[in-house]
Amino acid sequence: MKRLLIANRGEIARRIIRTAHAMGIETVAVFSEPDASAMHVREATTAVALGGASSAESYLRIDKLLAAARTAGADAVHPGYGFLSENADFAQAVIDAGLTWVGPPPAAIRALGSKSAAKALAQQHGVPVLPGYFGSDQADATFAAEAQRIGYPVMVKAVAGGGGRGMRLVTDAALLPAALASARAEALAGFGNADLLIERAVLRPRHVEVQVFADAHGACVHLGERDCSVQRRHQKIIEESPSPAVSPALRERLGAAAVALAQAAGYVGAGTVEFLLDGETDAAAGSPQGGAWGPQFFLMEMNTRLQVEHPVTEMLTGLDLVEWQIHVARGESLPLTQPEVRLSGHAIEVRLCAEDAHFTPHTGTVRAFSEPALTEGLRFDHAIEAGTEVTPHYDAMLGKLIAHAPSREQAIARLAHALDTTVLLGLPVNRDFLAACLRHPVFGAGEALIPFLAEHGDGLRQSLAPSADVVLAGVIAAVYGHAAMASLPCPFARPLRWRHGDAVLDLATLELGQGALQIVHGEQTHQALVSSGRIAIDGLTHAAQAVALGDGHWQVQVGAHTLALQDLSLAPRERAGGASAARELRAPFNGKLVAVHTQAGARVTKGDALLAIESMKIEHQIVAPRDGVVDALQVAAGQQVAPGQLLLSFAVEVPA
Repeated sequence: MKRLLIANRGEIARRIIRTAHAMGIETVAVFSEPDASAMHVREATTAVALGGASSAESYLRIDKLLAAARTAGADAVHPGYGFLSENADFAQAVIDAGLTWVGPPPAAIRALGSKSAAKALAQQHGVPVLPGYFGSDQADATFAAEAQRIGYPVMVKAVAGGGGRGMRLVTDAALLPAALASARAEALAGFGNADLLIERAVLRPRHVEVQVFADAHGACVHLGERDCSVQRRHQKIIEESPSPAVSPALRERLGAAAVALAQAAGYVGAGTVEFLLDGETDAAAGSPQGGAWGPQFFLMEMNTRLQVEHPVTEMLTGLDLVEWQIHVARGESLPLTQPEVRLSGHAIEVRLCAEDAHFTPHTGTVRAFSEPALTEGLRFDHAIEAGTEVTPHYDAMLGKLIAHAPSREQAIARLAHALDTTVLLGLPVNRDFLAACLRHPVFGAGEALIPFLAEHGDGLRQSLAPSADVVLAGVIAAVYGHAAMASLPCPFARPLRWRHGDAVLDLATLELGQGALQIVHGEQTHQALVSSGRIAIDGLTHAAQAVALGDGHWQVQVGAHTLALQDLSLAPRERAGGASAARELRAPFNGKLVAVHTQAGARVTKGDALLAIESMKIEHQIVAPRDGVVDALQVAAGQQVAPGQLLLSFAVEVPA
């Protein structure tokens, strides 16, 4: 292997490039139009344009990827994760083109890449699975009958793909038709395959997965488990190893089950076997197969690729899994046997995403970025720099921050501090929210289950509310921190009016020179000192950085807090009313309008799904903010919408 084409983008492309170059292998990057100046393109040995903006026009085009390999003289292809990484046809096409495929055999991808096929294979080998329906008959009536047999609640899942797309929890038979339609649409858009399965839902489990590795000579090992229970929209945002709930004996049984499944499929390369761990399950209500693995865990699926969270295992074992992938693809034996695998300390990863605390995805431009101090035990895999454009075409994840330490408590503290000292401004990101999750007592106690965010999300969001002095420091950073405005004295007080959330601050600042300020806020007077990157108020110093977003909007990081502020100093005072805004429903983010569930004249109830917008590979339901009658629709299905765009208006209702 001399020249490796990476059929991917972003942080995983950069991560593969790093290992390949360390092994003396040249790399070929591919890129869509929005990624023309991306970091992975600049860091590869050479790069080839795919054209197009969407995934379907670029990273999902097998013909374009193979043409790029021929153009660049690549002799091998690494798919990364996502996109075509679990596409057996792509793997076969790479092999048929005479190139080395850095991944499992196409037959293994077919056998395990389908959740239905994987569960059937698991049943044949005694690996426990939940009761479900995995058949080829995809009629709604069949699913309804099977769900009745299984018993509600059930989980609807896409047979292909992963990442939480095409998954719906259904608690009642009346909700099943809508869940099937929505899951099919999302699965077809995400994976090109609308087939579904259903299985009994376990409402309070853990998500525990096992990293396996196999070579072409029959050897297969596991590298321990990862606990991925902290999720939103069925997508992981925190992963750790070892799991706080897994004993050495249970680890051995999980590993044995994972290896058995991989070997049954003739697996080669890196893969992850995912399980639901149900601590409340007893022997009587356990595995329907009554297999040798015990009742505590049930197979979810096997991901036939490298996982997003593979750095957790790398930090815990000291191994480079991409290097292992390349060795195995060359036909070499695994570097270690099972007894030689060593797990040391504790590792935790968080996924830094372009989304707010309510998990709504956002697009925009990164205007300021700085990493935390990457000391020993800290790793940051990302594709972020000032000027990076986050578009609606791809996943919301920007990077992964990983900490390793001798104990779980030390790893949590190290990772939370690293998040606090990461600066990422220009669009909403989940940095603050992740740190709050890590510091939550339930997570700290190792008791976070899959419903963790559903149960504690509101409290976590409330904990992000900044104190009054932090908001004041943010306003001063926005007004004075970006220029030398406070360097010279001025005899006149400057009136300021700024909004933070629903609160408006009316201030008067007197510039005393050399960065000194006197601030009057209501009946209080504060003394402030402004210097580069620092705001001191009444003797308390805050690290602060501010970026202008346009139209008077600012984003400011004060210490660990991120604030959204608006300058109203030159705006007319708001008048009472707001009636027009209350009659409008606007798009919360960029995306494609994939469905319209209402029409003009329809009476709707607060919470009713009115439209569906697909953004960053996820379908989001836009619901009615209040009871009312739809007056007019301003958009149609298939249309691209921008943040703030008017979607529909509500009629003015005159009381009888």
